[in-house]
Amino acid sequence: MKIPRYRLPIRIFNALGVRPRLDEAALLDAAVKKSGLHDFGDESFRPALRRLVIALNEEARLHAWGRFVTKQRLVGVLQNRLRAEALFRKHPEILDQELKPMIVVTGLQRTGTTLLHRLLAADPAAYSVLSWEALNPAPLFRANEKSKRIAIARMSERVLRYMAPEFFAIHPVEHTSPEEEVLLLDMAFLSTVPEATMLVPEYSAWLATQDQEPAYRTMKKLLLLLQWQKGATQTHWVLKTPHHMEWLDVLVHVFPGARIVHTHRDPLRNLASFLSMAFHAMHIFSAAVTPEEVGAFWTRKVATMVERAMAFRASTDASTITDVIYYDLVKDPMHAVERIYAEASLPLTNEARTAMQVQRKASTQHKYGVHRYRLEDFGVDLAQAEAGFSKYRASFQLPHEDS
Repeated sequence: MKIPRYRLPIRIFNALGVRPRLDEAALLDAAVKKSGLHDFGDESFRPALRRLVIALNEEARLHAWGRFVTKQRLVGVLQNRLRAEALFRKHPEILDQELKPMIVVTGLQRTGTTLLHRLLAADPAAYSVLSWEALNPAPLFRANEKSKRIAIARMSERVLRYMAPEFFAIHPVEHTSPEEEVLLLDMAFLSTVPEATMLVPEYSAWLATQDQEPAYRTMKKLLLLLQWQKGATQTHWVLKTPHHMEWLDVLVHVFPGARIVHTHRDPLRNLASFLSMAFHAMHIFSAAVTPEEVGAFWTRKVATMVERAMAFRASTDASTITDVIYYDLVKDPMHAVERIYAEASLPLTNEARTAMQVQRKASTQHKYGVHRYRLEDFGVDLAQAEAGFSKYRASFQLPHEDS
């Protein structure tokens, strides 16, 4: 596998830049200073933030540019928390709303979740979290604040494309398109974003033992905040992230009645694709991470995701879950959509069908280049990996794809 080469300005920054330790108090102080606000609300997030900072300093092996970008992101997350809490105090009616019904797409990475999510989100009757909203769910306290948030997301997209143009062939990040709500869980510092972008195995092991309900409660508050901003004209939410696979029990506890859409594909094939995606993401922040390390960590992690999801399915009413096989989805996307709407008891209008057809034409494959990947590039033991997925593969009769 060809290792991406950093752009010249990043190489210079890394050569000249210092690598100070990230500091919890300094991050909090910076967010307060930049926002002019002081109340973070419920401070139960502090232990999780503290644990993450330890991992960033001691595990992640960040280079200077990676440390700089990470600091800016964390300060931005904290600023969003401050602004959101200020709005909740000023407008208590935000949290008094009833959250609209939810369709939640989840499944292993690279199983068609993005394709399906964007199709469902194209329905004019659907709420979704757009990329610019995921970056800044809380409004800015200034004139033309919505335009400013969109501009920030557009700039972030351009910076990411400049830093890692090959990443867009793997996972396009477009500032006006639907994005994963896992970024909202970040505001509780209990999301899987760090382990998807940095190698932090000790932090990941700690995260797996934590009660996720506070994070999902935070996400619910932020969805209500976005619903309040968007207006009450839509009928339902469409969400999507593989993160939920490990905590489906928490999801349905916090969001009772949610319709879960579970996507499936040859797990070895989607594992190879995701390992490539994870390595490219981690390489943005660290030059020290090797493909073999990524392969070892994420092969175990993906097996755990499958195990937890299957354990949940065994303990819940199967009628609340719609299964979508990747190959059927690619062959006839609208058939999958029709089945989801029927099982969610939602009307699929002609207006929605037209919007979805437009979305299908806009989402051309290889729009940003061809994504090439092989499990062998990551030192994965094929027989061992296959053994970990054998029961899952059999449950859904998933074929072995040609590499």
